[in-house]
Amino acid sequence: MISQAHEPDAGSDEDLAEGNVNGRMCIVTRQSGSPDELIRFVAGPDGSVVPDLKRQLPGRGCWVTAERALVEKAIAKKLFARALKTDVKAGSDLLEMLDRLMTQQVTGMMTMARKAGQFISGAMKVDAAVRSGQALAVFHATDAAADGVRKLDQARKAWALGTGADEIPSFKLFTGAEMDELMGQNAFIHACALAGQAGEGVVKRAKMLERYRHGEKAPADIGAARTERQ
Repeated sequence: MISQAHEPDAGSDEDLAEGNVNGRMCIVTRQSGSPDELIRFVAGPDGSVVPDLKRQLPGRGCWVTAERALVEKAIAKKLFARALKTDVKAGSDLLEMLDRLMTQQVTGMMTMARKAGQFISGAMKVDAAVRSGQALAVFHATDAAADGVRKLDQARKAWALGTGADEIPSFKLFTGAEMDELMGQNAFIHACALAGQAGEGVVKRAKMLERYRHGEKAPADIGAARTERQ
């Protein structure tokens, strides 16, 4: 499990976009953003491009907005070598490696949040947490029964309508079998993250993984689209 309880400094001064003290600049879009919206990369000792999700590896780094398509573009246009000012090459497994590392971050944080009492599973518990306003986000296995997903969607909509607040996001990141392999006895069909540092960490990492896989869509929209296709 990858622990992310401590957030290290977001890269070195060399990573700062010119004229932008607070943000980092994506080498593909040339737009600046917060470190939570971008992935940091450094040059490995073997001349490979190394993702630095914890943002703590030494040396010059560069940043790409957390979308698979943009990382692919950075590889195709050889932007890593230009940004890192050295002859580096992206391995053939870089895109899959990123997905795998982000997956480990999400599931590791889920396990940590569960221990802190900020991640609960079970349809009835999730429904109660959503309707009481305690839930930050809902999570479903991608192969969860449509009826169970629909009932929790109704709870999310009821909370939003009753309070005037935005509907809390819903994520479908892994199949039940994938979660069994990744999380063992902590696997779930329906779950939710609750308020607190660990629960917020789960949501933040889930949003990054969702964006990496699908681009800049709202997680709730992606979940709805998937449900329609099933």
